[in-house]
This record gives sequence, C-alpha cells and structure tokens, in this order.
Amino acid sequence: MRTTVNLPEDLMAEAMKLSREKTQTATLVAALREYIRARRVERLIARRGRLEFTDHWERGRHAR
Repeated sequence: MRTTVNLPEDLMAEAMKLSREKTQTATLVAALREYIRARRVERLIARRGRLEFTDHWERGRHAR
C-alpha cells in the first residue's frame, strides 16, 4: 500500500539508526510490527490471572 506521510527527519533518522534498517519503508514496517507486538503483550499482561489453562493440550498432543 502506498501512503504519503510527513515525518520529522530527525525522528526517522534516529529510528533508522536504532533499527539498522537501510530504507525508510523497512524502518516503518519494523516500527509498526514492534508497536503491534508491544500492544499485544500489554493486553496479555492485563489479562494476567483471568486466563484459565487446562492440561487437555497434553492429551491432544499425544492423540496425533
């Protein structure tokens, strides 16, 4: 998808330096992936103690 965005040059330069990506596109993709990963982790942490796990996975694993 093509999108035009206006970003501060210093912010992009620092992001490229820290991510070690060679292009602005690769840098933005890496940043978006990291943002999504971080938000998913936050959601899991917020649900700590509310998720219930059972041992049925062990039975299913050996049923193959």
